[in-house]
Order: sequence, then C-alpha cells, then structure tokens
Amino acid sequence: MINNSAIQFKYNALYKPNQLICGIGQTAIITGWTVRQTIAKHLSPDNYAVIGNLYSPTRGISFLIRNLLANPYVRRLVILNATKEDKNAGSCQCLLDFFEHGFIEGKSDTGRDCWVIKSPVTGYIDIEITATALEKLRQNVEVKQVNSITEAVDLVKLYSAKEILAPWGEPLVFPQLEVTPTLLPGHRYGHRIEGKTIAETWVKIIHRIKTTGTVRPTGYDGKWQELIDLMAVVTDEPENFYFPEPNYLPIDRSFLEEYISQILDDSPYREGVKYTYGQRLRSWFGKDQIEQVIEKLIADIDSARAVMSLWDVKDHEENQSPPCLNHIWVRIVENELSLTATFRSNDMFSAWPANAMGLRALQQHIRNEIAKRSDYDLRMGPLITISQSSHIYDDCWENADNVIQSQYVKICQKRDYADPVGSFIITVQNEKIIVEHTTPGSGEVINCYSGKSAKQIYRQIATDCPGIQVEHAMYLGTELQKAEIALSIKEGFVYEQDKVISIPNILVKNQE
Repeated sequence: MINNSAIQFKYNALYKPNQLICGIGQTAIITGWTVRQTIAKHLSPDNYAVIGNLYSPTRGISFLIRNLLANPYVRRLVILNATKEDKNAGSCQCLLDFFEHGFIEGKSDTGRDCWVIKSPVTGYIDIEITATALEKLRQNVEVKQVNSITEAVDLVKLYSAKEILAPWGEPLVFPQLEVTPTLLPGHRYGHRIEGKTIAETWVKIIHRIKTTGTVRPTGYDGKWQELIDLMAVVTDEPENFYFPEPNYLPIDRSFLEEYISQILDDSPYREGVKYTYGQRLRSWFGKDQIEQVIEKLIADIDSARAVMSLWDVKDHEENQSPPCLNHIWVRIVENELSLTATFRSNDMFSAWPANAMGLRALQQHIRNEIAKRSDYDLRMGPLITISQSSHIYDDCWENADNVIQSQYVKICQKRDYADPVGSFIITVQNEKIIVEHTTPGSGEVINCYSGKSAKQIYRQIATDCPGIQVEHAMYLGTELQKAEIALSIKEGFVYEQDKVISIPNILVKNQE
C-alpha cells in the first residue's frame, strides 16, 4: 500500500474529455443515462478519478476502456445502472459483462475486426487494443454495480476513505482508426426528403447528409457531418410500424415500445434523470399540452393553433441537456391529420428513427382520441420533421456508409412516378413542340407550352413548376430533346412520347 496523503492523481482523459468530470481520486464512476453532474455535486474531486455517462455499448465502451488503460492508477469502477433508459440501452450491463465474462474476437456491425464483449447486449472494443491490455484491466479493476444515486455516492466515499492502491502498470495508449468522409458539392441549407416509410426516408436522409453534409467539430470532442434545415416527410408509415427484414435500423421493436412511452406518458421528476418528452408535453408547464391539442381540434377542426412547445426559456440557463425536440404542430386539412415536429438538433443516424416513430405514435394517439370523443373520423396524414441541425456523428460514419451501400440503390429503384406537380403530354404538331400540363389523377389540362426548342420549353416549365421531382424533370428534358431532334430533321421522322424516334415505312422503302 501507498500512504494516502503522499499521492494525488489527476485523471488524464485522452478521449472525449469535454464529456467527463475529472477528479484526483482512484474510483471511476459510470452514470449510464443519469446526469453526471448529479453525482458530482455530492462528492469532492478527491473522491473520484472521473465521472462520465455511457449511453451506447457499441459506440462508448471503447473510448471508456482506452481512458482507463491510460490511467492505470484507477483501481475501482462504480457503475450506476438505475434508470429505464439504462435498461433499455443495455450499455451498463454490457460493461459489467466485459469485466465479468470477457471478450472474444469477432466482427462489428460494419464488418470490421473487433473484440466482441461476451454479453447478451452487443458491445464492441477496438481491435487495436491488445487482448493482453484488456485482460490486465479486467484483472486489476474492482467493479461494483449500484442502483441509485445514494448508493453510488456512499460507495464512492467508502472507497475514498481507504488507502490508495498502487497503479496496476504503466499508462497504455493504442492507435485509433479514423474514417474520412468523401464529400460532393451541394446545398447546405434547406432540404426536402420524402419517403413512404420511416425506414425508407431514413436511408435517404443519411445518404443526403453523408454525400453533401459539412464536416464540423462538435461540442462533444468529435466531428459531425451536418445539413441545416432538413425537412423529412413520411407519407405512409403503417400503424404497427414497418421494420425491414433483415432490420437495418438502429432500433428494434422492443426499444420502440419503451421509447413511445417516453413521448406519450408523463413521468415524475427524479434527481439525475433527464426529462422525457412526455414529461415536457404532459406536465412541465403545468398543463397537459397533448390534451389541450385534442380538445382544441375537437372544438375547431380547422384550427391552426394546435401547438405544443417543449422549449422552456429556462433552458438557456445552465441546462446541460436542453430538449432537442422543441415544437409540435398538428393540422387537419381535408379530413387528414398531419403532425409537424421541429428539432433544434437531431442525430439523424442513431436517434431520428426512434424520434419519428415516437412522434408517429403521438400522431396516432391524437387522431384516435379525436375519433373517440367526436364524430370526426380522420385519416392519418404525413409526419413531417424539420431538423434544424441534422447531423451524423463521426463514430457512426462507417455504419452510415454501410447502410447506404446496402440499401440506398434498392430504395431508389422502387420509384414512385406520382409527381404532385402533375404530368406532361408531349407532341409535335405544325412544326412545333406542344406540351400539355395535366393535373395528377384527373388529368385535366391546366397549361400548355409550345415552341421549337427543348430549352425554351423546359425553362418555361421550370419557372412555373419549381417543385417538380428531379427525376421527372430529367425525364422531361430527355423527351423534349427527342422532340426537338424529330422536329429539326424534317425528313418525316416521327416523335412519340416514351418511344424511340422512328422513320415512317414509306421513307425506309424509298431509301431502299
């Protein structure tokens, strides 16, 4: 043993230092989803080495282990596994299983070589960290699980009163693989993406961000790729939610069931536990905003005032975790109930699918309650999310690229040619190109364009129909160019829309 008064330690956080509270003790505290400051305020810095959250077993454990290996004087680890979020994520359990059961060599979900923790909860450790180092850590750090803040504080103080233990070895640092994105030029502000299901829309979203998003540093010791003001429109999500087979989404049905309750249900205040969206909607401001919206729409079905707010002006004042979801607006048009949600900041890879499904469940709840309490039998309209900062964190870039490579082309091949702008019928008559613009569905002619050049006409259409789908516009350009060629040759070439330019048989015989 070493004399307790002779040595003080300063924790050296090599990875994610801004997400940690560092001290000068020998005990590391993992708080799971509990706010780390809630533990810190009950302790002095000499009680602990470090206090940090652990949200994800696949994204967080490697960083945690790297830091512990760089600080071998840390000899005790207290894991607070206390909340519903902890149980749902499984990250604390996975870390416990690493120390209790070890690891084997395997593959990550991106196909990369890694150490896989022996646990029912999937967890990875970077393969660059040697097995010898991992075993040393397991053998020399005492691990205890606790289930409450009080229990955690008492145990850490107990450890702090004991004599200091000698470090188990020298600091160990291992190389880390970095993924660099490939960027294409594109708009930074204002994007619209539409899909039938949340899964389909999600793949399109991450493709757009990974293709043209700006790479910027975050406030969390890393980088993200970001687009600003991205609007996602989901048109036909089924009531029981669509999960692809095999499931490439970052969530499954069991996680979703727990998450939906965090949006629909109120929850009492608990020290150290972050608010839930349900708490913000049901009781935070002293009013049940979901009930207010239901009653508002029953009283005035055309109301544009069905608004729910989650942002509190007090969130500007030292709030370590202000809500990302800030505003919800419900609107009924032509017997169709839509829901629009605004996020100030949105993790589009890991969080958006759960966000969208939870909001869709809220949308269904409002629709169903209106049907129960009134004579209105409303259809489910689209779910719209507006993500002001829509981003993908750097530790998910490789996963995002893999999803894009495996799913994006398949989704794009399932084309839907029903452009809300309508259709265009192209003919060549009297030495002119004639284009009739018709309404979707009914086919009523609402405009007519004519000219001798494709460029002249497509510019007119682009001016009148700026919202035309990209593929539809490219198709029109192709057809108009064919019509111009047929018109310009003037030797009996025939233009028919969607067909190859043809030569009349009589001309073929004359040439023979």
